[in-house]
Amino acid sequence: MKIIKPALELIVPSFGSSFYYSRYVENENIKTHVWHYHPEIELVFVNGGSGKRQIGSHISYYTDGDLILIGSNLPHCGFTDDRTGNTNETVIQMAPDFLGPDFLKLPETRNITALFERARGGIAFGAETKKNMGATIEAMAGLSPLERLLSMIHVLDALEQATDFKVLNAAGFSMETQVQDNDRINMVFNHVKDHFREPISLEEVAAMASMTVPSFCRYFKKMTKKTFTRFVNEYRIVHALKLLAEEPMGITDISYESGFNNFSHFNTSFKEFTGKSASQYRQELRSVMK
Repeated sequence: MKIIKPALELIVPSFGSSFYYSRYVENENIKTHVWHYHPEIELVFVNGGSGKRQIGSHISYYTDGDLILIGSNLPHCGFTDDRTGNTNETVIQMAPDFLGPDFLKLPETRNITALFERARGGIAFGAETKKNMGATIEAMAGLSPLERLLSMIHVLDALEQATDFKVLNAAGFSMETQVQDNDRINMVFNHVKDHFREPISLEEVAAMASMTVPSFCRYFKKMTKKTFTRFVNEYRIVHALKLLAEEPMGITDISYESGFNNFSHFNTSFKEFTGKSASQYRQELRSVMK
């Protein structure tokens, strides 16, 4: 079996700038299938549309665009594909010390240091912050290098002060563990990503990690703060959310297409994850999209 590890993405700052900035039209930046990480902190604004986000051990489905801050070395997939329906996507990537090693030690900038620390788990911002900061982030494309830098500092300051946010991963999840741990956990993530439609047994993944089943269960819970079974079920449910929003399929077919071989188990898991039934979720989503 070929083991696919997360790719280390090498990032070069934009010409004349201390950080990388790029805007992509619609689904031009398709990386949803690429599991990667980098030392740079990444800010992504998806203007409109809906899609799947996988950041660390967190998996969820976003609607009406997305604003995400991803910490250094936190593995993730891309956020747009040919079905997302977004207008454009802006990606900003910056080294943790892109402002200089001493700049973030100033009294005026310590809040940005706190933001970067919080971003180690990945941060998803709410509707108000998306609305307030999205236009500012997009407008940076037309600014001079100095104006863009000043705007970037303003954006980071506003994000630190925002109250409508959610930290996606439990504290301590990052690539900053032993190399052996990185290889193991990301091998498991890739296996789930590629095979979630099929039955996945604990014996199978424990053998891949060269561990006994009890040892693997303890290890996975320690690394991700959730059980392996929960992780797989969440991955399958989020895929079901994507299908409910994007495909004219029956709910029973969606459950099987998402890897559930028992419709009753799908219903129970879906309600546990979302707080509502699949039919209720689809109905509410359609009313919002109208």
